[in-house]
Amino acid sequence: MASHDSGESASRCTGCVQDDDGPVPPANFAALSLHLRRIRVERDWSYDELAARSGVGRATLVSIESGRPRRNPKKPASRGNLETWYRIARAFDIPLGELLKPLYDESP
Repeated sequence: MASHDSGESASRCTGCVQDDDGPVPPANFAALSLHLRRIRVERDWSYDELAARSGVGRATLVSIESGRPRRNPKKPASRGNLETWYRIARAFDIPLGELLKPLYDESP
C-alpha cells in the first residue's frame, strides 16, 4: 500500500500532479522533441522521409520537433497525439515506450 503524506511532496514539485504514489513530474515535451530529432538525424532521414514512412504530415513533424506552431502562430505547437507517436515509432521500428521514454525520464 502506498504511503501518503500531507501533500508536502507535491508542493515541492512545481507543475506536478498527484497520484496514489505521490507527485508525478510534468511531461518533458522538450526532451521528447529532442529525442525525436536525434533519432531522425541519426538515421539521416529528412522530414519528408519520416512523413512518407510514418504517414504523419511533414508540417506536424516540423511542429513537434521545433516547438513552433504549424501554421497559426497564435496557436500552440503540435505535441502530437497517441496515434501520431505510434506511427512515428513504427516508422523507426522501435517500441512506442522507447520513443516516449524522455517524457518522464528523470535522468540528466
